[in-house]
Amino acid sequence: MRKKEMKLVITFHTTADAMAMEKRCKTEKMEGRLIPVPRILSAGCGMAWACPPLDPEQLTRWMQERHLRYESIQECLV
Repeated sequence: MRKKEMKLVITFHTTADAMAMEKRCKTEKMEGRLIPVPRILSAGCGMAWACPPLDPEQLTRWMQERHLRYESIQECLV
């Protein structure tokens, strides 16, 4: 079983938004992966992007510049 660590978790309204995030992050070699939305959070599509803790404002700017849509950005143990 994987040890739980503090991560930044980005939730999405749609699966297409989650897949777009995954594709862009892989292209730009950003660390992270798609995960099922943790139980303590809720999201429209049930998928989330988990990455090491980053500055949420900087990540929000990065996503906006790339026209990536998201529902919320939160820190939690995953």
